[in-house]
Amino acid sequence: MTTVREAAQPGDDADDGRGRAPKGVHDMTRGSVRGHVVRMTLFVLAGLAIQTLYALVDIYWVGRLGKQAVAAVALSSNLGFAALAVTQMLSVGCVALVSQAAGKKDHAEVQRLFNQAQSLSAFAGAAFLTVGLAVRRTYVERLSPDAHTAELASTFLLTFIPALALQFTMVGLGSTLRGIGDMKPGLVAQIASVLLNMVLAPFLVFGWVSGRPLGVAGASIATLVSTAAAIVGLVVYLARGDTFLRVKVSEWWPDLSVWRRMVGIGLPAGTEFLLMTLIFGVIYVVARPFGAHVQAGFGVGSRLVQAGFMPAVALSFASAAVVGQNYGSREYARVREAAREATKLVVAVMLVFTVACHVAPERLMRLFTDEPGVVAAGVDYLETISYAYVASGIVFTAAGVFQGLGNTWPSLMASGARALAFVGVVLWLSRRTGFAIHTVWVVSVSAGLLQLALQLTLLRRELRLKAPLPSS
Repeated sequence: MTTVREAAQPGDDADDGRGRAPKGVHDMTRGSVRGHVVRMTLFVLAGLAIQTLYALVDIYWVGRLGKQAVAAVALSSNLGFAALAVTQMLSVGCVALVSQAAGKKDHAEVQRLFNQAQSLSAFAGAAFLTVGLAVRRTYVERLSPDAHTAELASTFLLTFIPALALQFTMVGLGSTLRGIGDMKPGLVAQIASVLLNMVLAPFLVFGWVSGRPLGVAGASIATLVSTAAAIVGLVVYLARGDTFLRVKVSEWWPDLSVWRRMVGIGLPAGTEFLLMTLIFGVIYVVARPFGAHVQAGFGVGSRLVQAGFMPAVALSFASAAVVGQNYGSREYARVREAAREATKLVVAVMLVFTVACHVAPERLMRLFTDEPGVVAAGVDYLETISYAYVASGIVFTAAGVFQGLGNTWPSLMASGARALAFVGVVLWLSRRTGFAIHTVWVVSVSAGLLQLALQLTLLRRELRLKAPLPSS
């Protein structure tokens, strides 16, 4: 089997001369695979928990303004999935290339990829900002259940879209750090950012001290300011020299071959999130006739699900980095071990979340709203959709393995099958007499099980091709 040092020929001159990686690089091709997966997961999970607090803080304070305000923020946040789709594309492509380069010990290439990621992220963020502001009014008018909700959503998006655009820069800075295993700076920046958001939100929403309440706009402004603060924190970290990575604008000129590789790897993953945006959009459309309380219940419930799925997402991100480094160094047995460890962990945590949504769904909903209709709609959503939590968790971790291997197209195939099945069946059923919103959640569970079956079949094939076990 090829050893780590044999696979480390390119870029060895980037080491410190004593066989050790440069400052900030965490070598995951040695030591306990489970330990690396758990370590990375805990860092990513902490970051995701903090990031999710942005959304939960908004819902918490806006929930005091009434069900239409909640529906407006929930509707606006669906546009965040479109941003997440593109940033996920950038992140996946960057982490895959960087982790594989780090596994080969080619640290000069890591530096080059870092700066190319910055230029690509800046370009994508500017494009998203332009398109998002252009379609803002049309988006809310098409999906809102009434004119007042549409106006509130439009107001919220006016500053929320720029906040989403800044997320592209956050991804460009953070993905390379994740690829080399340096998780602390991103976590610190996110902690400071969410604390700032938690402080600013009530002052801006309700006009504390100033006497000028901004309502839903205050929540989005707080998010914008807090996101900008996190970016400043990461830039300061890089400028201080605590890592070998350096922002060099001279290296930002687009290298189209690198951009194509990043986009080629990340495009399927980004498309998966666009499919999720499509699914959520269809849900809002078919839920529209049932009133704002159903849309609001789904909005709050889906935020809770996002929070509950943080461990699964964290395991996906962690396995991508661990698999990527070991795949780059041709440690195929460790690649398979990382996949197994991530799967065992995700099954355990998703079972806990499933139980919580059956034991205390109403208590979870009432953390954010006391509207009876909203609570009832959310409880129905949580209780039903929870039957697919374990399946979806396994799908997430499998997606991370695909990312580390540098081929995310099989994962997209499974997601596409789920989206086609869900959208087709729901739209057909919505035209039939007696259609109930509960039916949507049942179809969603069935589509999730279909996705799991396809995902595991394709993953076994990919591991057989790219990470073969040595013949006995």
